[in-house]
Amino acid sequence: MSRPEQRAQESPHGPPPELTRQQIEALEGMYGNRYLLEPAPDHKFPKSGMAAEEALGLVQEEMVLDGLPARNLATFVTTWMEPEATRLMMECTDKNLIDKDEYPKTSELERRCVSMLADLWHASSAEEATGCSTTGSSEACMLGGLALKWRWRKARQAAGKAADRPNLVMGANVQVCWEKFCRYWDVEARLVPVGKPAGTTHLTAAAAAEHCDENTIGVVAVLGSTFDGAYEPVAEIVAALDTLQADKGWDVPLHVDAASGGFVAPFADPDLVWDFRIPRVASINASGHKYGLVFPGIGWVVWRDASALPDELVFKVDYLGGEMPTFALNFSRPGAQVAAQYYNFLHLGMEGYRRVMVACRENARWLAGTIAELGPFELVSQADGIPAFAFSVRPGTPYSVFDVSEAIRGFGWLIPAYHLPPDLDDVAVLRIVVRDDFSRELGDSLVQDLRRCIDRIDHRVSPDSDQVRTSFHH
Repeated sequence: MSRPEQRAQESPHGPPPELTRQQIEALEGMYGNRYLLEPAPDHKFPKSGMAAEEALGLVQEEMVLDGLPARNLATFVTTWMEPEATRLMMECTDKNLIDKDEYPKTSELERRCVSMLADLWHASSAEEATGCSTTGSSEACMLGGLALKWRWRKARQAAGKAADRPNLVMGANVQVCWEKFCRYWDVEARLVPVGKPAGTTHLTAAAAAEHCDENTIGVVAVLGSTFDGAYEPVAEIVAALDTLQADKGWDVPLHVDAASGGFVAPFADPDLVWDFRIPRVASINASGHKYGLVFPGIGWVVWRDASALPDELVFKVDYLGGEMPTFALNFSRPGAQVAAQYYNFLHLGMEGYRRVMVACRENARWLAGTIAELGPFELVSQADGIPAFAFSVRPGTPYSVFDVSEAIRGFGWLIPAYHLPPDLDDVAVLRIVVRDDFSRELGDSLVQDLRRCIDRIDHRVSPDSDQVRTSFHH
Protein backbone atom coordinates (compact mmCIF):
# COMPACT_ATOMS: atom_id res chain seq x y z
CA MET A 1 0.00 0.00 0.00
CA SER A 2 1.33 3.43 -0.93
CA ARG A 3 1.71 6.16 1.71
CA PRO A 4 -1.09 8.42 0.33
CA GLU A 5 -3.47 5.44 0.27
CA GLN A 6 -2.56 4.55 3.85
CA ARG A 7 -3.13 8.12 5.04
CA ALA A 8 -6.49 8.14 3.29
CA GLN A 9 -7.67 4.98 5.06
CA GLU A 10 -6.53 6.22 8.50
CA SER A 11 -8.33 9.59 8.28
CA PRO A 12 -10.55 10.29 11.42
CA HIS A 13 -13.05 12.26 9.35
CA GLY A 14 -14.60 9.34 7.56
CA PRO A 15 -13.76 7.84 4.25
CA PRO A 16 -12.21 10.35 1.85
CA PRO A 17 -13.20 10.63 -1.76
CA GLU A 18 -11.68 8.02 -4.05
CA LEU A 19 -8.26 9.13 -5.36
CA THR A 20 -7.36 8.57 -8.95
CA ARG A 21 -4.10 6.89 -9.85
CA GLN A 22 -2.84 10.21 -11.23
CA GLN A 23 -3.57 11.93 -7.91
CA ILE A 24 -1.82 9.18 -5.97
CA GLU A 25 1.27 9.47 -8.20
CA ALA A 26 1.25 13.25 -7.76
CA LEU A 27 1.14 12.89 -3.97
CA GLU A 28 3.89 10.30 -4.00
CA GLY A 29 6.04 12.59 -6.12
CA MET A 30 5.42 15.40 -3.60
CA TYR A 31 6.00 13.46 -0.39
CA GLY A 32 8.59 10.92 -1.50
CA ASN A 33 8.93 7.59 -3.23
CA ARG A 34 7.38 4.67 -1.34
CA TYR A 35 10.60 2.71 -1.87
CA LEU A 36 12.51 5.14 0.31
CA LEU A 37 11.03 3.18 3.23
CA GLU A 38 10.60 -0.19 1.50
CA PRO A 39 13.14 -2.40 -0.25
CA ALA A 40 13.01 -2.48 -4.03
CA PRO A 41 11.19 -5.45 -5.59
CA ASP A 42 13.65 -8.29 -6.07
CA HIS A 43 11.78 -11.60 -5.81
CA LYS A 44 8.12 -10.97 -6.49
CA PHE A 45 6.56 -9.11 -9.36
CA PRO A 46 5.36 -5.70 -8.01
CA LYS A 47 1.58 -5.33 -7.71
CA SER A 48 1.63 -1.74 -8.84
CA GLY A 49 4.00 0.35 -10.87
CA MET A 50 5.57 3.71 -10.26
CA ALA A 51 6.27 6.88 -12.20
CA ALA A 52 8.89 6.64 -14.93
CA GLU A 53 11.25 9.06 -13.18
CA GLU A 54 10.97 7.11 -9.94
CA ALA A 55 11.71 3.80 -11.69
CA LEU A 56 14.68 5.39 -13.41
CA GLY A 57 16.03 6.81 -10.18
CA LEU A 58 15.60 3.50 -8.35
CA VAL A 59 17.48 1.53 -11.01
CA GLN A 60 20.23 4.15 -11.13
CA GLU A 61 20.59 3.96 -7.35
CA GLU A 62 20.91 0.18 -7.57
CA MET A 63 23.70 0.46 -10.15
CA VAL A 64 25.65 3.36 -8.63
CA LEU A 65 28.00 0.98 -6.78
CA ASP A 66 29.02 -0.82 -9.98
CA GLY A 67 32.68 -0.39 -10.84
CA LEU A 68 33.88 2.25 -13.28
CA PRO A 69 34.27 0.67 -16.75
CA ALA A 70 37.51 2.55 -17.49
CA ARG A 71 39.08 0.97 -14.38
CA ASN A 72 37.98 -2.54 -15.25
CA LEU A 73 41.26 -3.92 -16.51
CA ALA A 74 39.85 -7.46 -16.64
CA THR A 75 37.55 -7.05 -19.62
CA PHE A 76 38.39 -7.04 -23.32
CA VAL A 77 34.94 -5.60 -24.03
CA THR A 78 34.61 -2.04 -25.33
CA THR A 79 33.62 0.42 -22.60
CA TRP A 80 33.65 3.68 -24.57
CA MET A 81 32.37 4.86 -27.94
CA GLU A 82 32.12 8.29 -29.49
CA PRO A 83 28.89 10.26 -28.95
CA GLU A 84 28.03 9.93 -32.64
CA ALA A 85 28.25 6.15 -32.45
CA THR A 86 26.19 6.05 -29.26
CA ARG A 87 23.54 8.20 -30.92
CA LEU A 88 23.50 5.91 -33.96
CA MET A 89 23.03 2.86 -31.75
CA MET A 90 20.09 4.45 -29.96
CA GLU A 91 18.48 5.16 -33.33
CA CYS A 92 18.84 1.51 -34.39
CA THR A 93 18.01 -0.30 -31.16
CA ASP A 94 14.43 -1.05 -32.23
CA LYS A 95 15.45 -2.60 -35.56
CA ASN A 96 15.34 -6.39 -35.59
CA LEU A 97 18.42 -7.51 -37.50
CA ILE A 98 16.90 -10.86 -38.46
CA ASP A 99 13.99 -9.14 -40.22
CA LYS A 100 15.92 -8.53 -43.41
CA ASP A 101 12.81 -7.87 -45.47
CA GLU A 102 11.58 -5.06 -43.20
CA TYR A 103 15.03 -3.59 -42.56
CA PRO A 104 16.95 -4.23 -45.81
CA LYS A 105 19.42 -1.40 -45.25
CA THR A 106 20.46 -2.72 -41.86
CA SER A 107 20.92 -6.11 -43.49
CA GLU A 108 23.00 -4.45 -46.19
CA LEU A 109 25.27 -2.92 -43.55
CA GLU A 110 25.85 -6.40 -42.12
CA ARG A 111 26.74 -7.70 -45.59
CA ARG A 112 29.16 -4.83 -46.11
CA CYS A 113 30.87 -5.49 -42.78
CA VAL A 114 31.28 -9.19 -43.63
CA SER A 115 32.78 -8.28 -47.00
CA MET A 116 35.15 -5.77 -45.43
CA LEU A 117 36.31 -8.32 -42.87
CA ALA A 118 36.77 -10.95 -45.57
CA ASP A 119 38.92 -8.45 -47.43
CA LEU A 120 40.82 -7.54 -44.25
CA TRP A 121 41.53 -11.23 -43.60
CA HIS A 122 42.46 -11.94 -47.26
CA ALA A 123 39.56 -14.21 -48.23
CA SER A 124 38.97 -14.99 -51.88
CA SER A 125 37.54 -12.04 -53.81
CA ALA A 126 36.20 -14.27 -56.56
CA GLU A 127 32.78 -14.54 -54.96
CA GLU A 128 30.61 -12.88 -52.35
CA ALA A 129 32.01 -13.20 -48.85
CA THR A 130 30.52 -15.95 -46.67
CA GLY A 131 29.88 -14.98 -43.05
CA CYS A 132 27.55 -13.25 -40.65
CA SER A 133 27.35 -11.20 -37.50
CA THR A 134 26.69 -12.91 -34.17
CA THR A 135 25.98 -11.84 -30.59
CA GLY A 136 29.67 -12.28 -29.80
CA SER A 137 32.63 -14.52 -30.48
CA SER A 138 31.12 -17.37 -28.47
CA GLU A 139 28.30 -17.79 -30.98
CA ALA A 140 30.76 -17.27 -33.83
CA CYS A 141 32.94 -20.09 -32.45
CA MET A 142 29.92 -22.36 -32.23
CA LEU A 143 29.14 -21.75 -35.90
CA GLY A 144 32.75 -22.28 -36.93
CA GLY A 145 32.86 -25.54 -34.97
CA LEU A 146 29.58 -26.77 -36.43
CA ALA A 147 30.85 -26.18 -39.94
CA LEU A 148 33.99 -28.19 -39.15
CA LYS A 149 31.93 -31.08 -37.76
CA TRP A 150 29.50 -31.17 -40.66
CA ARG A 151 32.31 -31.11 -43.24
CA TRP A 152 34.19 -33.89 -41.44
CA ARG A 153 31.05 -36.04 -41.17
CA LYS A 154 30.20 -35.59 -44.85
CA ALA A 155 33.73 -36.58 -45.88
CA ARG A 156 33.67 -39.65 -43.63
CA GLN A 157 30.30 -40.77 -44.96
CA ALA A 158 31.44 -40.27 -48.55
CA ALA A 159 34.43 -42.53 -47.80
CA GLY A 160 32.16 -45.16 -46.24
CA LYS A 161 33.68 -44.70 -42.79
CA ALA A 162 32.11 -44.28 -39.36
CA ALA A 163 31.44 -40.71 -38.28
CA ASP A 164 30.56 -41.18 -34.63
CA ARG A 165 33.72 -40.15 -32.75
CA PRO A 166 34.63 -36.58 -33.72
CA ASN A 167 37.26 -34.65 -31.77
CA LEU A 168 38.53 -31.08 -31.79
CA VAL A 169 42.17 -30.26 -30.95
CA MET A 170 42.98 -27.04 -29.08
CA GLY A 171 45.23 -25.71 -26.37
CA ALA A 172 44.11 -25.82 -22.76
CA ASN A 173 44.22 -22.02 -22.87
CA VAL A 174 41.18 -21.68 -25.14
CA GLN A 175 38.15 -19.67 -24.08
CA VAL A 176 35.47 -21.73 -22.33
CA CYS A 177 33.09 -21.37 -25.28
CA TRP A 178 35.07 -24.09 -27.09
CA GLU A 179 34.53 -26.54 -24.26
CA LYS A 180 30.86 -25.61 -24.38
CA PHE A 181 30.76 -26.30 -28.10
CA CYS A 182 32.24 -29.75 -27.61
CA ARG A 183 29.84 -30.62 -24.81
CA TYR A 184 26.74 -29.25 -26.54
CA TRP A 185 27.46 -30.91 -29.90
CA ASP A 186 28.97 -34.18 -28.72
CA VAL A 187 32.55 -33.62 -29.80
CA GLU A 188 35.56 -34.83 -27.82
CA ALA A 189 37.51 -31.82 -26.55
CA ARG A 190 41.20 -32.61 -26.89
CA LEU A 191 42.65 -29.92 -24.65
CA VAL A 192 46.41 -29.94 -25.15
CA PRO A 193 48.37 -29.02 -21.97
CA VAL A 194 50.64 -26.00 -22.35
CA GLY A 195 54.09 -25.32 -20.92
CA LYS A 196 56.20 -27.52 -23.21
CA PRO A 197 58.77 -26.51 -24.23
CA ALA A 198 59.48 -24.56 -21.06
CA GLY A 199 58.09 -21.04 -21.09
CA THR A 200 55.40 -21.80 -23.67
CA THR A 201 51.93 -20.67 -22.58
CA HIS A 202 49.95 -21.75 -25.63
CA LEU A 203 49.41 -24.48 -28.24
CA THR A 204 52.50 -25.45 -30.22
CA ALA A 205 52.67 -26.89 -33.72
CA ALA A 206 54.14 -30.21 -32.62
CA ALA A 207 51.57 -30.71 -29.86
CA ALA A 208 48.68 -29.86 -32.18
CA ALA A 209 49.73 -32.42 -34.79
CA GLU A 210 50.47 -35.04 -32.12
CA HIS A 211 46.89 -34.93 -30.84
CA CYS A 212 45.20 -35.27 -34.25
CA ASP A 213 43.85 -38.45 -35.81
CA GLU A 214 41.39 -39.42 -38.55
CA ASN A 215 38.47 -38.31 -36.36
CA THR A 216 39.77 -34.77 -35.82
CA ILE A 217 37.30 -32.28 -37.26
CA GLY A 218 39.79 -29.42 -36.93
CA VAL A 219 42.36 -27.58 -34.87
CA VAL A 220 41.66 -24.28 -33.12
CA ALA A 221 44.46 -21.71 -33.00
CA VAL A 222 43.98 -18.65 -30.79
CA LEU A 223 45.13 -15.27 -32.03
CA GLY A 224 45.33 -13.47 -28.70
CA SER A 225 45.12 -15.75 -25.67
CA THR A 226 42.93 -14.48 -22.85
CA PHE A 227 45.50 -15.77 -20.35
CA ASP A 228 48.49 -13.70 -21.45
CA GLY A 229 47.62 -12.01 -24.76
CA ALA A 230 49.93 -14.18 -26.88
CA TYR A 231 49.37 -15.09 -30.53
CA GLU A 232 49.51 -18.81 -31.21
CA PRO A 233 51.82 -19.68 -34.15
CA VAL A 234 49.18 -20.23 -36.84
CA ALA A 235 51.61 -20.67 -39.73
CA GLU A 236 53.72 -23.18 -37.77
CA ILE A 237 50.65 -25.17 -36.75
CA VAL A 238 49.49 -25.28 -40.38
CA ALA A 239 52.93 -26.47 -41.52
CA ALA A 240 52.72 -29.32 -39.00
CA LEU A 241 49.24 -30.22 -40.27
CA ASP A 242 50.54 -30.17 -43.86
CA THR A 243 53.20 -32.68 -42.87
CA LEU A 244 50.59 -34.76 -41.06
CA GLN A 245 48.46 -34.93 -44.21
CA ALA A 246 51.45 -35.92 -46.30
CA ASP A 247 52.35 -38.70 -43.84
CA LYS A 248 48.93 -39.94 -42.74
CA GLY A 249 46.48 -38.63 -45.32
CA TRP A 250 44.44 -36.73 -42.68
CA ASP A 251 43.23 -33.40 -44.06
CA VAL A 252 42.67 -31.38 -40.86
CA PRO A 253 41.35 -27.81 -41.32
CA LEU A 254 42.17 -24.92 -39.01
CA HIS A 255 39.82 -22.44 -37.35
CA VAL A 256 41.41 -19.24 -36.04
CA ASP A 257 39.79 -17.90 -32.89
CA ALA A 258 40.74 -14.27 -33.38
CA ALA A 259 38.27 -12.92 -30.84
CA SER A 260 40.70 -10.14 -29.94
CA GLY A 261 43.55 -10.49 -32.41
CA GLY A 262 41.36 -10.33 -35.51
CA PHE A 263 41.05 -6.58 -35.04
CA VAL A 264 44.65 -6.10 -33.84
CA ALA A 265 46.98 -8.12 -36.07
CA PRO A 266 45.83 -6.72 -39.45
CA PHE A 267 46.67 -3.21 -38.26
CA ALA A 268 49.51 -3.59 -35.74
CA ASP A 269 51.14 -6.67 -37.33
CA PRO A 270 50.31 -6.46 -41.06
CA ASP A 271 53.20 -8.77 -42.05
CA LEU A 272 52.06 -11.59 -39.77
CA VAL A 273 50.56 -14.41 -41.90
CA TRP A 274 47.75 -16.03 -39.95
CA ASP A 275 44.54 -15.62 -41.99
CA PHE A 276 43.00 -16.82 -45.28
CA ARG A 277 46.34 -16.34 -47.02
CA ILE A 278 46.97 -19.83 -45.60
CA PRO A 279 44.83 -22.35 -47.55
CA ARG A 280 44.23 -24.62 -44.56
CA VAL A 281 42.50 -21.83 -42.59
CA ALA A 282 38.81 -22.61 -43.06
CA SER A 283 37.18 -19.98 -40.86
CA ILE A 284 37.91 -17.04 -38.57
CA ASN A 285 35.91 -15.43 -35.79
CA ALA A 286 36.39 -12.07 -34.09
CA SER A 287 34.62 -9.94 -31.49
CA GLY A 288 33.35 -6.64 -32.78
CA HIS A 289 32.77 -5.65 -29.16
CA LYS A 290 36.42 -6.14 -28.22
CA TYR A 291 39.06 -4.48 -30.37
CA GLY A 292 36.42 -3.97 -33.03
CA LEU A 293 35.56 -1.05 -30.71
CA VAL A 294 31.77 -1.56 -30.52
CA PHE A 295 29.65 -1.80 -27.37
CA PRO A 296 28.55 -5.41 -26.61
CA GLY A 297 27.44 -7.60 -27.99
CA ILE A 298 28.56 -8.36 -31.52
CA GLY A 299 30.84 -10.91 -33.08
CA TRP A 300 31.73 -11.99 -36.59
CA VAL A 301 32.48 -15.27 -38.32
CA VAL A 302 33.82 -15.51 -41.86
CA TRP A 303 34.55 -18.62 -43.95
CA ARG A 304 37.20 -18.63 -46.64
CA ASP A 305 34.54 -19.39 -49.28
CA ALA A 306 31.01 -20.78 -49.64
CA SER A 307 32.24 -24.38 -49.80
CA ALA A 308 33.56 -24.12 -46.22
CA LEU A 309 30.02 -23.58 -44.88
CA PRO A 310 27.87 -26.72 -45.41
CA ASP A 311 24.47 -26.06 -46.97
CA GLU A 312 22.79 -28.04 -44.18
CA LEU A 313 23.62 -25.26 -41.72
CA VAL A 314 21.86 -22.58 -43.76
CA PHE A 315 18.13 -22.13 -43.12
CA LYS A 316 15.76 -20.20 -45.33
CA VAL A 317 12.97 -18.43 -43.46
CA ASP A 318 10.05 -16.62 -45.08
CA TYR A 319 7.56 -15.75 -42.35
CA LEU A 320 8.98 -12.26 -41.89
CA GLY A 321 7.99 -11.15 -45.38
CA GLY A 322 10.51 -12.70 -47.73
CA GLU A 323 12.70 -15.78 -48.03
CA MET A 324 16.00 -15.03 -46.34
CA PRO A 325 18.94 -17.33 -45.55
CA THR A 326 20.11 -17.44 -41.95
CA PHE A 327 22.84 -19.48 -40.24
CA ALA A 328 23.13 -17.84 -36.85
CA LEU A 329 22.18 -19.60 -33.61
CA ASN A 330 20.26 -16.59 -32.34
CA PHE A 331 17.27 -15.15 -34.11
CA SER A 332 15.89 -11.75 -33.11
CA ARG A 333 18.46 -9.17 -31.99
CA PRO A 334 18.97 -5.44 -32.47
CA GLY A 335 20.75 -4.04 -35.49
CA ALA A 336 22.41 -1.31 -33.43
CA GLN A 337 25.77 -3.02 -33.03
CA VAL A 338 26.01 -3.77 -36.76
CA ALA A 339 25.33 -0.12 -37.57
CA ALA A 340 27.97 0.93 -35.03
CA GLN A 341 30.51 -1.51 -36.50
CA TYR A 342 29.95 -0.09 -39.97
CA TYR A 343 30.27 3.41 -38.51
CA ASN A 344 33.67 2.49 -37.07
CA PHE A 345 34.84 1.07 -40.39
CA LEU A 346 33.81 4.28 -42.16
CA HIS A 347 35.08 6.65 -39.48
CA LEU A 348 38.41 5.01 -38.68
CA GLY A 349 39.38 3.16 -41.82
CA MET A 350 42.63 1.21 -41.99
CA GLU A 351 44.75 4.11 -40.77
CA GLY A 352 42.45 4.96 -37.86
CA TYR A 353 42.35 1.37 -36.62
CA ARG A 354 46.12 1.17 -37.00
CA ARG A 355 46.62 4.26 -34.82
CA VAL A 356 44.28 2.92 -32.14
CA MET A 357 45.84 -0.56 -32.00
CA VAL A 358 49.43 0.70 -32.05
CA ALA A 359 48.62 3.19 -29.27
CA CYS A 360 46.97 0.47 -27.16
CA ARG A 361 49.97 -1.81 -27.57
CA GLU A 362 52.48 0.94 -26.80
CA ASN A 363 50.56 1.84 -23.63
CA ALA A 364 50.40 -1.84 -22.66
CA ARG A 365 54.13 -2.32 -23.16
CA TRP A 366 54.95 0.86 -21.25
CA LEU A 367 52.68 -0.23 -18.39
CA ALA A 368 54.17 -3.74 -18.35
CA GLY A 369 57.70 -2.37 -18.13
CA THR A 370 56.76 0.11 -15.41
CA ILE A 371 55.08 -2.55 -13.29
CA ALA A 372 58.09 -4.83 -13.67
CA GLU A 373 60.21 -2.06 -12.09
CA LEU A 374 58.04 -1.82 -8.97
CA GLY A 375 59.94 -4.60 -7.26
CA PRO A 376 57.70 -7.51 -6.30
CA PHE A 377 56.45 -8.31 -9.82
CA GLU A 378 57.87 -10.16 -12.81
CA LEU A 379 56.38 -10.30 -16.29
CA VAL A 380 54.93 -13.47 -17.79
CA SER A 381 54.15 -11.69 -21.09
CA GLN A 382 54.86 -8.23 -22.48
CA ALA A 383 51.96 -7.37 -24.82
CA ASP A 384 53.73 -8.78 -27.88
CA GLY A 385 50.38 -9.99 -29.21
CA ILE A 386 47.18 -8.19 -28.33
CA PRO A 387 47.47 -5.20 -25.92
CA ALA A 388 47.32 -7.33 -22.79
CA PHE A 389 49.95 -8.79 -20.49
CA ALA A 390 50.27 -11.02 -17.45
CA PHE A 391 52.58 -10.74 -14.46
CA SER A 392 53.20 -12.62 -11.23
CA VAL A 393 54.84 -11.95 -7.88
CA ARG A 394 58.47 -12.89 -7.54
CA PRO A 395 59.36 -16.10 -5.68
CA GLY A 396 59.74 -15.50 -1.97
CA THR A 397 57.26 -12.61 -1.88
CA PRO A 398 55.21 -13.00 1.35
CA TYR A 399 51.89 -12.47 -0.45
CA SER A 400 50.18 -13.76 -3.58
CA VAL A 401 48.67 -12.31 -6.75
CA PHE A 402 45.28 -12.90 -5.15
CA ASP A 403 46.22 -10.60 -2.27
CA VAL A 404 47.23 -7.92 -4.77
CA SER A 405 44.01 -8.34 -6.77
CA GLU A 406 41.93 -7.97 -3.62
CA ALA A 407 43.91 -4.99 -2.32
CA ILE A 408 43.86 -3.02 -5.57
CA ARG A 409 40.07 -3.19 -5.58
CA GLY A 410 40.20 -0.80 -2.65
CA PHE A 411 41.54 1.80 -5.08
CA GLY A 412 38.75 1.16 -7.59
CA TRP A 413 40.71 -1.07 -10.00
CA LEU A 414 39.69 -4.53 -11.16
CA ILE A 415 42.71 -6.68 -12.05
CA PRO A 416 41.91 -10.40 -12.22
CA ALA A 417 44.14 -13.05 -10.67
CA TYR A 418 44.07 -16.69 -11.76
CA HIS A 419 46.14 -19.80 -12.37
CA LEU A 420 47.49 -20.56 -15.84
CA PRO A 421 46.05 -23.62 -17.65
CA PRO A 422 47.43 -27.17 -17.33
CA ASP A 423 50.40 -27.93 -17.15
CA LEU A 424 51.24 -24.45 -15.88
CA ASP A 425 48.52 -24.33 -13.25
CA ASP A 426 51.11 -23.99 -10.49
CA VAL A 427 51.71 -20.44 -11.78
CA ALA A 428 49.29 -17.70 -10.71
CA VAL A 429 49.21 -14.37 -12.51
CA LEU A 430 47.52 -11.00 -12.71
CA ARG A 431 46.40 -9.81 -16.16
CA ILE A 432 45.83 -6.31 -17.47
CA VAL A 433 43.97 -5.50 -20.69
CA VAL A 434 44.64 -2.11 -22.27
CA ARG A 435 41.76 -0.76 -24.36
CA ASP A 436 41.39 2.42 -26.38
CA ASP A 437 39.96 4.31 -23.38
CA PHE A 438 43.10 3.64 -21.30
CA SER A 439 45.35 6.68 -21.48
CA ARG A 440 48.94 7.08 -20.28
CA GLU A 441 47.63 9.40 -17.57
CA LEU A 442 45.28 6.67 -16.35
CA GLY A 443 48.24 4.31 -16.42
CA ASP A 444 50.23 6.67 -14.18
CA SER A 445 47.34 6.63 -11.70
CA LEU A 446 47.30 2.83 -11.74
CA VAL A 447 51.04 2.61 -11.08
CA GLN A 448 50.77 5.03 -8.16
CA ASP A 449 47.91 3.02 -6.69
CA LEU A 450 49.87 -0.21 -7.13
CA ARG A 451 52.72 1.35 -5.16
CA ARG A 452 50.32 2.30 -2.37
CA CYS A 453 48.78 -1.15 -2.55
CA ILE A 454 52.17 -2.82 -2.16
CA ASP A 455 53.04 -0.59 0.79
CA ARG A 456 49.79 -1.53 2.55
CA ILE A 457 50.26 -5.25 1.95
CA ASP A 458 53.90 -5.08 3.04
CA HIS A 459 52.81 -3.41 6.27
CA ARG A 460 50.06 -5.95 6.80
CA VAL A 461 52.35 -8.96 6.42
CA SER A 462 55.36 -7.41 8.15
CA PRO A 463 56.57 -9.33 11.23
CA ASP A 464 56.41 -6.04 13.15
CA SER A 465 52.75 -5.55 12.30
CA ASP A 466 50.10 -6.78 14.72
CA GLN A 467 47.50 -6.97 11.92
CA VAL A 468 46.24 -10.34 10.80
CA ARG A 469 46.94 -11.21 7.19
CA THR A 470 43.94 -12.19 5.08
CA SER A 471 43.98 -13.81 1.66
CA PHE A 472 41.72 -13.54 -1.35
CA HIS A 473 40.33 -16.93 -2.37
CA HIS A 474 39.87 -17.17 -6.13
